[in-house]
Amino acid sequence: MVMRLAVLGDIHGNVGALEAALADIKRHKPDRLVITGDLTFNGPRPAETIERVRALEKDGALVIAGNTDIAVADADYAAAFPWLDDVPATHRAAAEWAHDQLSDEQLDYLRRLPSERRLWVDGLLVLACHASPGSMTAGLPADLDPTTTVERVTRSDARVIACGHTHVADVRELGRKLILNPGSCGYAFDGDPAACWALLTMPDDDDAQPSAELFRPAYDAAAAAEEVAGRGLSGDVYRAATIRTGRLIR
Repeated sequence: MVMRLAVLGDIHGNVGALEAALADIKRHKPDRLVITGDLTFNGPRPAETIERVRALEKDGALVIAGNTDIAVADADYAAAFPWLDDVPATHRAAAEWAHDQLSDEQLDYLRRLPSERRLWVDGLLVLACHASPGSMTAGLPADLDPTTTVERVTRSDARVIACGHTHVADVRELGRKLILNPGSCGYAFDGDPAACWALLTMPDDDDAQPSAELFRPAYDAAAAAEEVAGRGLSGDVYRAATIRTGRLIR
């Protein structure tokens, strides 16, 4: 039987973008939802986002943690941002603010999330990870050195790698592997401020190949940006500009 999986991630506390993506997903009637982490950091409504995600999980969604979920839950900045020799005060301020917005129960939920989930579909393995197999922080950007890309994707036998982290939507084949990154649902870096998600189709024919389609439903990004700007945290003017434009502003 053909199975269709909706994939989204990198919500970053932007519940307005999440709701726009979910409304679009509902119209396509997928069999299952996969959420690839980074749920709360930077955005205006981390607590509402967590509650929405928990409800989705109760309905069968597969949910994993991202690197910034570690920063928000436990302030382990070296684990969350290992590529930074000195974690900026703006990152710490955003993580601490999100932490303070969450209840103890919500923080425990973040801590309990796995780093990866696997799903077998008619003999084909789908791996949900945040950045790449075995890593929350070593991503798979399209311009990554090909040798490094191969080294990272071959850490798993999965036919499909559903990931995030780069905040840039991307679907590509690499040998027998399909790399699927739906982009950032709530904090895009690819020049389009719309919400992001992807529809993965797993075939039931041995000769057919998995395929994926990207979707960008519109939402009120200006309102989300205005809400972030109104917090007054260090770096919020840049976060607001990123949400509004869909480009990383810093």
